[in-house]
Amino acid sequence: MTYQKLSIIIPAYNERNTIAESVRRARDCDLPIEREVVIVDDGSTDGTRDIIAKLEDSTVRVVLKKTNGGKGTAIRRGFDEASGDVIVVHDADLEYDPRDWVNMLRPMQDGVANVVYGSRFTGERRNMMFWHWIGNRFLSLVTNVLYNTTVSDMETCYKMVDAELLKSLSLKADKFDIEPEITAKLLRLGNRIYEVPIRYAGREIDEGKKISWRDGFPALWTLVRLRFTPKKGFVR
Repeated sequence: MTYQKLSIIIPAYNERNTIAESVRRARDCDLPIEREVVIVDDGSTDGTRDIIAKLEDSTVRVVLKKTNGGKGTAIRRGFDEASGDVIVVHDADLEYDPRDWVNMLRPMQDGVANVVYGSRFTGERRNMMFWHWIGNRFLSLVTNVLYNTTVSDMETCYKMVDAELLKSLSLKADKFDIEPEITAKLLRLGNRIYEVPIRYAGREIDEGKKISWRDGFPALWTLVRLRFTPKKGFVR
């Protein structure tokens, strides 16, 4: 398939220190196709909204949610707003590098994949804290056991998916469990995940990271629950 437009979904909640640079990187990286940036502000109260109001232009759209509902609600809203034929999520916190999108797009344009994950464990990275590493690796292992796959980074933010396929999924997660929900439903519906290495500069709690070890339990439950849930409800 020849993809023409990449929709970049940026969920943001209280990211006034990084949102402008995150959007700049998303706009300035070299891509072989057209792009649009959709910023979904999830009820920020720290001045993020004032910053993104100045970023809106012909390639950047801003969607404001009245209240904070969680990352999953912001991502799902972004998917609904996307007009491209391929979609990727880009966090507002500068942990990920948009220059990796070119390599992620390649297998999709070559027709060998319609789902591409950027793996933080096979490319250059700033090493994350040990227990974050353990949690990520454990959830990926559980994914592989339950869904008969060999994904190395289930929790990666960089999930690039054919827009028609992604929008066909009935996604319901409101929080960080959106990541395992997307993965579980894609795999249960017979989609194979193609992985490419990406760069990663993870931040920690004292630097503003919002996900914690507590979020691992809902992620684990989501993986187990969806493995044994009838597939008929996975598609809209």
